Amino acid sequence: MTAPEMPEQGTPAGAPRPGFATGLFLGRPDTDLLTGPAGGPRRPVPAEERFLARLREFCEKEVDSAAIERADRVPDEVVEGLKDIGALAIRLPRRYGGLGLSTHCYLRALMLTSTTHPALSELLAAHQAIGLIQPLLLFGTDEQRRAFLPRCVREITAFALTEADIGNDPFRMHTTAVYDPASDSYVLDGVKTWTTNGVIADLLVVMAVVPAGERGEGGMTAFVVEADAPGVTVERRNSFLGLRGLENGCVRLHRVTVPAGNRIGAEGEGLAIALAAQDTGRLSLPAVSAAAAKWSLKIARQWSAARVQFGRPIARHDAVAGKVSFIAATAFALEALVEVIARRAAAGDTDTRLDAELAKLFASEQAWVIADELVQLRGGRGYETAESAVARGERGVPVEQLLRDVRVGRIFDGSSEALRAFLAHDLIEAHRAAAGERGTAPGQETARAGKKPGAEEPAGAVEPAATGKAVGAGETTHAGKRAAAGKTTRAVEAAWIEESAWAGEAAEAHKAAAAGKAAPARDTAPAGDTFRTGDTVRTGDTAPAEDTARTGDTAPAGHTARTGDTTAVRQTARAGIPAGPDASAGRHDAVLDGHLEFVARTSRRIAGELSAVAAESGPEGEGLDGRQRFLGRIVDIGAELYAMSASCVHARALGGADGSPAELADAFCRQARLRVAESLARLGENTDAVDRAVTGQVLEGRYTWLEEGVVDVSVDGPWIAEQRPGPATGPGLRRVIRPAGTAKSARPSDETTRRTR
Repeated sequence: MTAPEMPEQGTPAGAPRPGFATGLFLGRPDTDLLTGPAGGPRRPVPAEERFLARLREFCEKEVDSAAIERADRVPDEVVEGLKDIGALAIRLPRRYGGLGLSTHCYLRALMLTSTTHPALSELLAAHQAIGLIQPLLLFGTDEQRRAFLPRCVREITAFALTEADIGNDPFRMHTTAVYDPASDSYVLDGVKTWTTNGVIADLLVVMAVVPAGERGEGGMTAFVVEADAPGVTVERRNSFLGLRGLENGCVRLHRVTVPAGNRIGAEGEGLAIALAAQDTGRLSLPAVSAAAAKWSLKIARQWSAARVQFGRPIARHDAVAGKVSFIAATAFALEALVEVIARRAAAGDTDTRLDAELAKLFASEQAWVIADELVQLRGGRGYETAESAVARGERGVPVEQLLRDVRVGRIFDGSSEALRAFLAHDLIEAHRAAAGERGTAPGQETARAGKKPGAEEPAGAVEPAATGKAVGAGETTHAGKRAAAGKTTRAVEAAWIEESAWAGEAAEAHKAAAAGKAAPARDTAPAGDTFRTGDTVRTGDTAPAEDTARTGDTAPAGHTARTGDTTAVRQTARAGIPAGPDASAGRHDAVLDGHLEFVARTSRRIAGELSAVAAESGPEGEGLDGRQRFLGRIVDIGAELYAMSASCVHARALGGADGSPAELADAFCRQARLRVAESLARLGENTDAVDRAVTGQVLEGRYTWLEEGVVDVSVDGPWIAEQRPGPATGPGLRRVIRPAGTAKSARPSDETTRRTR
């Protein structure tokens, strides 16, 4: 039996219905969208099992991860070995020489390779997710697919978008592509700063701006560029905190001639192409994060059982037990996210763009916390390199490497801060569109109905005149243009929006804040919605007495927001957290019903908050500059709710006679609910306005006296280097990977291509 081939897409048509994330923020989470077909979780088909088994064997026997770390380089023979087993063409349709396997199989492959060494998974993901394959499958012509996709089986591709001054704002791009009608080609000039796979790529997807002219408005456009074309120079290989072995380089393009037939899509469609490719890339990061969490759980379990302090294993000490529980529960949640999103992406019947962004945000943030906790669990050994431990005669466990490697997840494919801003903007637009379909202003109907107001307005919701704009205010402009390139089905969203009491309450609160009045107090709230510990989620400390007195709530004794240690019913009832599984019902997963009810209830609340913001903000994001953190908290709450839902659905799919999946899902949901409670509390009580004011004073130089008494060893130079177009001034550093004895001009032979099928 062969694997079902991934369907080839021609153009990125709009999805027939919004994904789970959209419904979640509109107040109607539909867990049926996360549920797989009957018969339990998806199992790899035989072809996928064979491929994953070969990949595992290759990683275990042929890859020396310590050598990659020492040399900061993946050996040629390892790259060639990955090509031989088809790892560069996992999802590429078989008609082009690929394996034609599923998204699920691709993500499982990334989990194997990332835990072998992350440089391997980055090589594969940069090639298959944001390299040439995905843009051509989505936007390429039949001729382009036939010409280039078979080459992607063994030739490495890279995505050249980033420049020194772009960051999260691609409209600051300086690379140009000028059309030459005489030769029916474009001439590209510019410098791409951080191009993953750029050092070893054979083919590049280059984003460049076509000037407006007689041919049209121009705009950002995508091109296929041969890496060995005249004028293409790899000027340097970049180095980073982690990800040693990553072939990330600075690529200069000087008067590079590219045939018009190598343009992907039309002029000006580059942003849509970049976003579509990036959406696939964002599916990769949750898989890599889940793999890091699963490995961390293994190390935490083994080490905390073997290490004895004060007469017992450290895992038996309460402070450590909380960390182990957090790692175990979160690892389960991250794997659940990977499973449900892979299934939805493969089905192709919903728009998973927001789902992928939300999963990337949540997974990368949690992977960093897990890595930090694992270092703490290992103590001094966690800070020591594996090589040093081996030299002392102990097991070499690369925990400090994990910490360095996962940190970039919060930056890659959109920083966490940018993703929160983009998601918030898109969600506000969804609420505004839904209200337009009903013929009312967002939040208006429930306000008219006389529902009780009560969602407290954050202190920083109204921008003080003296503080000026918040940092990153320009991001909403990008998000607005980004929304136009999205695939959201507005009419369906309108049908999904729920007339929630929270919408009216939030609308009244926002109006009161805009008028400079205090928000009316809420009489009652759903269980768990007003639980305020005032503690720090990261540290897991119990709420200080003054915090509980201030909020009028009692913090559960010994409860920690991070670890979710469970205690008596009386200690959890005020947070709305169920006491535990209902054994009398004969169902191990009975407790999950309560968690899903919490998801639905809290979903309605955040929908109301977003609807209220949509009602008073302008169509281009006016009025949102001072609310990035307020909206970011709402996005974070939604991410927790998404992970809770995925965990419950996945636990039920796994079943298990011993109930262990449900136990992990329950533990995660308990921990997540405490984090949600704190984020809800901070919607009303925060230091946003104060922080903006202090930042304004920092920028004005009011506190420079605090910087005295230290030595700054930074090397002088501009904060952002000016990337001037022109010829290269140094040698090219491109590294060509090929089997020994292969001629430079050789393309993969028919036999080579057949070996990957």
